[in-house]
Amino acid sequence: MSAQDFLVELGTEELPPKALNTLADAFLAGIDKGLQAAGLSYEAKQVYAAPRRLAVLITALATQQPDRSINLDGPPRQAAFDADGNPTQAALGFAKKCGVDLSEIDQSGPKLRYSQSIKGKPTASLLPTIVEDSLNDLPIPKRMRWAARKEEFVRPTQWLVMLLGDQVIDCTILAQTAGRDSRGHRFHHPQSVRITSPANYLADLRAAYVLADANERRELISKRTEELATLQEGTAIVPANLLDEVTALVEWPVPLVCSFEERFLEVPQEALITTMQDNQKYFCLLDAEGKLLPRFITVANIESKDPQQIIAGNEKVVRPRLTDAEFFFKQDKKQPLESFNERLRNVVFQEKLGSVYDKAERVSKLAAFIAPRIGGDAQRAARAGILSKCDLSTEMVGEFPEMQGVAGYYYALNDGEPQDVALALNEQYMPRGAGAELPTTLTGAAVAIADKLDTLVGIFGIGMLPTGSKDPYALRRAALGVLRILIDKQLDLDLNDAVAFAVNAFGSKVKAAGLADAVLEFIFDRLRARYEDEGVDVATYLSVRALKPGSALDFDQRVQAVQAFRKLPEAAALAAVNKRVSNLLGKAEPSIKAVEARYFDNAAEFSLNSAIQQAYSSVQPLMEKRDYAEALARLAALREPVDAFFEAVMVNADNEDVRKNRYALLTRLRSLFLNIADISVLG
Repeated sequence: MSAQDFLVELGTEELPPKALNTLADAFLAGIDKGLQAAGLSYEAKQVYAAPRRLAVLITALATQQPDRSINLDGPPRQAAFDADGNPTQAALGFAKKCGVDLSEIDQSGPKLRYSQSIKGKPTASLLPTIVEDSLNDLPIPKRMRWAARKEEFVRPTQWLVMLLGDQVIDCTILAQTAGRDSRGHRFHHPQSVRITSPANYLADLRAAYVLADANERRELISKRTEELATLQEGTAIVPANLLDEVTALVEWPVPLVCSFEERFLEVPQEALITTMQDNQKYFCLLDAEGKLLPRFITVANIESKDPQQIIAGNEKVVRPRLTDAEFFFKQDKKQPLESFNERLRNVVFQEKLGSVYDKAERVSKLAAFIAPRIGGDAQRAARAGILSKCDLSTEMVGEFPEMQGVAGYYYALNDGEPQDVALALNEQYMPRGAGAELPTTLTGAAVAIADKLDTLVGIFGIGMLPTGSKDPYALRRAALGVLRILIDKQLDLDLNDAVAFAVNAFGSKVKAAGLADAVLEFIFDRLRARYEDEGVDVATYLSVRALKPGSALDFDQRVQAVQAFRKLPEAAALAAVNKRVSNLLGKAEPSIKAVEARYFDNAAEFSLNSAIQQAYSSVQPLMEKRDYAEALARLAALREPVDAFFEAVMVNADNEDVRKNRYALLTRLRSLFLNIADISVLG
């Protein structure tokens, strides 16, 4: 079967840069779906995207759809005809479904059957529908119309190229009649560009100052930016999402170095970086110590004969934004940071839970409660807590919301606050996402935990629990943040006490009955997903969850110990034994007396009792040190005397005293493991 390359390019006005990659990938996926559905084979596929075009190249596409046959089975013969041989409604309905007369249905087999051979169509006749369906299915939140046309797309369309080999596909899509003429760079080559063949698409456009391959543009921008940064003795900040956006803004990228006045460096560099990245799409430069240099890199969409004109224009544009940041910074510093709290008395945190200032007061008290329990200073934690929300009412954060916490840090330092207190104002929001940075100070950790627990307790306390994908107060993220801080930073905090303190701080604003238990359940449930991501079996998590440890760190230490224990050869047998013992004790009489050797009537009982006593002596010091892994490893030695006991002894003896004594022995055995985890759930 013959094959030829296929190219489709839709030309438009400038496409939304943040959506360009998504649109391109969806365009390719839609065409691929259509080709698959039509049974058209090909060797390779590639998508190209630039500000004014979306294109797909299919290599070696079959030029003819293969013939195919349809075989449909109908009702059995006995159901298709009555006793007189007349067709029933079942037979007539089947013929109607097939769109033919009953006489054309094969009636020779046990069932009615309709077979049809369908001749394949030329690929050229199928492509317009495939392309149009793909464009219609693009993920476009809001389509637009232009001029008097009824067609709708993300941006007005300007041209359409559709080539199968050397043949132009005769069609009109989105008001554009297909041809072989594309367009070059808007300024360097505004006239049309003849695409000589699908395979020459990139080369034909490159000659017209258009790099249609987004990957090529991205690599060029990245490489040239790095080279220019090195020449400036700096390192460029190139966030992946910003690089993608800049790549989607230009057809012929030309990175250039610009500068700004050094006096702006007195402003927090985070504010300068934010405004240059978010508003101007610039790449900022840092020196070897991570300090902002008074230079940045812009990516022009034109190869100017006088690049200094472009540089000067960008420097002129960025100056007012940096001046704004400088003004806000100076204005805010005219008064102490704490004074901004007064504005927060009138800012609602949540209608039923009071103002943002009320929250700061609660966080301050809770942080002071938490700090000494994790090795921190209560007074500094309280101070950081009361200052924690102040910067929300500053001019700087009002203009640059991303500066919350960061602005507070600089203003606290300006007021002479201790370093850890200042850092805590930013660290309270950590971690800002999965795998993100954690607080570096104990003061920051205390405030971060307090802030998250206060939100969890408050929102749970007014019944606004997250449902499905809806979590407007980011409670899941808050719970995961608390767990990450405690576990990853090895901080031993009893969350039972901390949550109870938080509940009391709200007073009558929340429904306290059962609130602490609900919050704790929610927090520790988040660990399940964390462990699943780490490859820890859910049964391991449940074995520890059954004990309900209050410390997240202690919980994690137990989980890691059980996970290691499960790799031991004795683990499965001991888990099964624990399950058996659990079932037996569940049916036993509630009062079990202490173990008394005088009721032993079998050597296996003496051996197990002795092994249990030795195990208690051996693991007790390990339990005090929370060396759960070693403790479980030593308890593995119980397998042999336990197996011997169950082989030789009938637990439910007729003699009541003997029976109760055996239950008491098994209770001691089970409690040894329950000091660490309920390994019966592993069986």
